Amino acid sequence: MANFAKPENALKRAEELINVGQKQDALQSLHDLITSKRYRAWQKPLEKIMFKYVELCVDLRKGRFAKDGLIQYRIICQQVNVSSLEEVIKHFMHLSTEKAEQARTQAQALEEALDVDDLEADKRPEDLMLSYVSGEKGKDRSDREVVTPWFKFLWETYRTVLEILRNNSKLEALYAMTAHRAFQFCKQYKRTTEFRRLCEIIRNHLANLNKYRDQRDRPDLSAPESLQLYLDTRFEQLKIATELELWQEAFRSVEDIHGLMCMVKKTPKPSLMVVYYAKLTEIFWISASHLNHAYAWFKLFSLQKSFNKNLSQKDLQLIASSVVLAALSVPPYDQTRAASHLELENEKERNLRMANLIGFNLDPKIDRGDVLSRSALLSELVSKGVLSCATQEVKDLFHLLEHEFLPLDLAVKIQPLLTKISKFGGKLASASSVPEVQLSQYVPALEKLGTLRLLQQVSRVYQSMKIEHLSRMIPFYDFSVVEKIYVDAVKHNFIAMKVDHMKGVMMFGNLGVESDGFRDHLTKFAESLNKTRAMVYPPPKKASRLGEILPSLAETVDKEHKRLLARKSIIEKRKEEQERQLLEMEREEESRRLKQLKITEEAEAKRLATESEIRKKQRLLKEIEEKELEEAQQLLQDVSKKKKGKKPLLDGEKVTKQTLLDMAVHEQIKEREEREKKLTKLSKTMDHLERAKREESAPLIEAAYQQRLVEERVLHEREQQLEIELSQQRHEGDVKEKNRLVRMLNNKTIFQERVVHRRHAEFERRRAEREEQISRMIQARKLEREAMRKKIFYVRSEEERLKKLHEEEEARKREEAERRRREEAERKAKLDEIAEKQRLRERELEEKAERQKREMLARPAIEPRPVEPVVPAPAAPIAVAAAAPNAPGRYVPRHRRQEAAPAAEPDRRGIRPDERPALSSDRWRSDRSDERRPPAFGAGSKSTWSSSRPR
Repeated sequence: MANFAKPENALKRAEELINVGQKQDALQSLHDLITSKRYRAWQKPLEKIMFKYVELCVDLRKGRFAKDGLIQYRIICQQVNVSSLEEVIKHFMHLSTEKAEQARTQAQALEEALDVDDLEADKRPEDLMLSYVSGEKGKDRSDREVVTPWFKFLWETYRTVLEILRNNSKLEALYAMTAHRAFQFCKQYKRTTEFRRLCEIIRNHLANLNKYRDQRDRPDLSAPESLQLYLDTRFEQLKIATELELWQEAFRSVEDIHGLMCMVKKTPKPSLMVVYYAKLTEIFWISASHLNHAYAWFKLFSLQKSFNKNLSQKDLQLIASSVVLAALSVPPYDQTRAASHLELENEKERNLRMANLIGFNLDPKIDRGDVLSRSALLSELVSKGVLSCATQEVKDLFHLLEHEFLPLDLAVKIQPLLTKISKFGGKLASASSVPEVQLSQYVPALEKLGTLRLLQQVSRVYQSMKIEHLSRMIPFYDFSVVEKIYVDAVKHNFIAMKVDHMKGVMMFGNLGVESDGFRDHLTKFAESLNKTRAMVYPPPKKASRLGEILPSLAETVDKEHKRLLARKSIIEKRKEEQERQLLEMEREEESRRLKQLKITEEAEAKRLATESEIRKKQRLLKEIEEKELEEAQQLLQDVSKKKKGKKPLLDGEKVTKQTLLDMAVHEQIKEREEREKKLTKLSKTMDHLERAKREESAPLIEAAYQQRLVEERVLHEREQQLEIELSQQRHEGDVKEKNRLVRMLNNKTIFQERVVHRRHAEFERRRAEREEQISRMIQARKLEREAMRKKIFYVRSEEERLKKLHEEEEARKREEAERRRREEAERKAKLDEIAEKQRLRERELEEKAERQKREMLARPAIEPRPVEPVVPAPAAPIAVAAAAPNAPGRYVPRHRRQEAAPAAEPDRRGIRPDERPALSSDRWRSDRSDERRPPAFGAGSKSTWSSSRPR
């Protein structure tokens, strides 16, 4: 690794190596320079080095080198000059794209060259075998060798850039641009595998962003700019997924968008939500989820009608027709009727999930909420006016399928309507998010619905019917298809019917004992009879009122036109008000975020001021208590003075500060009440006086007012006449002055032009001087700023070096202190261990001695041996002397006590001396010695005692 004094030297060395054809060595030298710890401060030459570095990486297709170098350069310039990193990354992607395009233009068959399942996989075994077996390479293999490596490198470039730019608030725009270019790459070359990986990469980046919330330079999704970038990326991902027909990935993209909206708790712009619901309609139609498809169309229609100002009446009619037909395409029966409990729970969870995606919040505690149902949707379409916006054919079809009862000719009346509806559709000019609407896609579902309605109505009227007659009534399908349809309907308990193929008859039954269908039959029959009666006996014609209506018709049309214009202006104002409210909400959210940041910064200052405030409060509390005591005493003295020196007495109670304050407050309240009574009495007196004065002065004021009116009228007339005369005199003087000055008008014009020309020349000269002066000042300020930047950089570098030396010295001192502390702890632990062993040894000896003593006391008594009784000496003096030991207060020697004892008393164990067994002298001595032996406290104490006791 070569060390360069300046980065420019490394760049020159790399160019020299490139000129001699050693690009790998040039790349290695630049890589060593970039990864070196010596050049961690950003400089302008480093940007040129990075440009050359990425060019070499692209030429040699070294993706690993490029990723490593870009990561190091990001560390260098992230806090100083992020725009430099942005320029380098843009240059890197531009070179990779250019190389891939060049390789693509060189290839003659693009689709054969790109026929690779995975751009990240190595060569397949069959390719290697083919390369060894065949002598001459074919055109396809040559194209594969030329084009595929460059596209692999381009894909690796996109992944590298996304990995470098992830979770960085300063590079959000570049991250979004890279993601969009990667999406376009997948779309242009039909790279479905890479598109799935790209979506997973972006999804993981967002998950890590939410996981590590305390990360530095983390993007703030609550900011409107960041949220808009992330939403644009997700919507682009959704568009590309639908164009590539990756419906599973498109649905996951929809979930990503919904999760992002729930995360920031903010609804995107209506233009984006229109795209969202338009793609949902495609996804739900492909997945055969007709109910969710219809609800998505309904949401899309509401948004288009509310926010699309350019929507024409024709496009609105076509979209409304799509909504109504999508709702009619939903099967009219519940498909989960006979499902198990587990299937019902899964269906409930799925319905909640789909409802949240569409924008309906359901309560999960409801068993199976009927909020998203076919009947609820149809009633809502009628109440919201969607049906009224549809075409006449769609309205007629809706009326026939949902309200008419025509069991014999229902299908015949539906068929021409379906034929006309299938021809409707085309491109929409005013709805950019819904480029094309084709109503023909709903025709199969509507034919199936018509068949079901016909079978349902026939089952209410007939009990049996021939199969041939029923087949002629249904022109849409053969009977085999009809049989599949009614079997599915019977399975879901929609109708009850059986087929007897041997007799060629279909038999219908009732779903319940009390069917509500009979009510419909009677109602329809009554309506038909009324129509028939009206046709047979038409009502008498009334006189035409057309002559009376025609004169006022134009006025009525004008009024209606004005009313519609006023309604349109009101709607526009409401839309503008709603947009203004949305902008205000965004501004409030931004100000709230700034306030939160300010509060966080002020929290530290408040914490530092808390301790001083506490001390200050303690001192103030003490002063306040002293001051309150003095005030209480002063109040007591004032109360005593007001009562003419008589002090208040409190019998049997100690006078305290609170007592004095209560007494003073009581006296003040009493005085205030007395003052208020006096003021009330005085106010009444003043009120009577003022009223009397006003009653007396009222006629005088009225007379003075009338006199003043007369005087002012005379004065006004006199002044008006005087003003007229003065105006006439001034006008005559002005006319004479004008006639006198007219002859000088040409001279005045010539002088004015001369002055204006001179001033214009002076202005141009001064402006040129000013611009020159400003340019010199700008240049001087640029030089001054450059010098100041260099000075600041030098000072910061020196401070960092000194700080690093100081930190190393502190670390060395801490290690030395830690080592000494550790040695002291080890020495103390050893001493404690030795002392603990000594204590254990002494405790064991003590327990052993105690155990021996207990064994001695618990030893069983030995049988006494027969011994001859001791015969005392016959000497009388001795007997007399021996009888005396029992006398109190007289000393008897030990050798005479046993001889003179008349009756031995039992010892402490309850054994008399005459009952004690006769033991050998050695045994008795050992027993007595054990009794007299003190407890052992150690090994040394036992040996000392046994050596010092008498034998």
